[in-house]
Amino acid sequence: MAAQLFNRLGQLGLGLAVVGGVVNSALYNVDGGHRAVIFDRFSGIKKYVVGEGTHFFIPWVQKPIIFDIRSRPRNVPVVTGSKDLQNVNITLRILFRPKPDQLPRIYSIIGIDYDDRVLPSITTEVLKAVVAQFDAGELITQRELVSQKVSEDLVERSSQFGLILDDISITHLTFGKEFTQAVELKQVAQQEAERARFLVERAEQQKQAAVISAEGDAQAALMLAKSFGEAGEGLVELRRIEAAEDIAYQLSRSRNITYLPSGQNILMNLPATA
Repeated sequence: MAAQLFNRLGQLGLGLAVVGGVVNSALYNVDGGHRAVIFDRFSGIKKYVVGEGTHFFIPWVQKPIIFDIRSRPRNVPVVTGSKDLQNVNITLRILFRPKPDQLPRIYSIIGIDYDDRVLPSITTEVLKAVVAQFDAGELITQRELVSQKVSEDLVERSSQFGLILDDISITHLTFGKEFTQAVELKQVAQQEAERARFLVERAEQQKQAAVISAEGDAQAALMLAKSFGEAGEGLVELRRIEAAEDIAYQLSRSRNITYLPSGQNILMNLPATA
């Protein structure tokens, strides 16, 4: 009896283990921020999308394909040409995610590596088309407008493949070596032109100052000649007295001046020479 009981328990345990293994093989989990698409060997890709949680599927007949629907960043570098035929190195940073209801179509047409197949090609296409509308200088001065046009065109283009672009930004923008050297030479030339214009303006101002000074001297000379004609030698004597007063005033303020009495021989106490 005991042997039969143990035998039955062993068979029951084995049966439970087999059933548990079968059930476990028919379960799959969809984590948060993910969705699943079911591939059926007989009917192909199912049109519905499986949400988060634990779900059943038919082993061997069905296969779940898990997609990450959270936003992910990607940098796409592109080398293109501007309107004035300058080489432009530009890098675009894109935050993208797939549309959940478009996952069956994305998997059927593009595949699970849709970002590697779609984003580089459409980004290059849009950037080449937009950058070709601007000169090299305009790409710098009108960067916001360029970024706006790139975003609008790229969002419209990516929607055709079932993608959502949450953010698009230009992170890197440089030009070819020839253009960089040309810009540096232009800046040097502008600085030299500004310096030359300053020198010309200063010379013109000095010239005008000299003319004004000469005109003032001429008017002063005319006024003096007129005064001499009217006052005669009296004006000259008045100027001489004023000059003498000014000299006496300046000498009185100096400490190195010694006043000598007039009409006396200050050398009287010196011994006479033989």
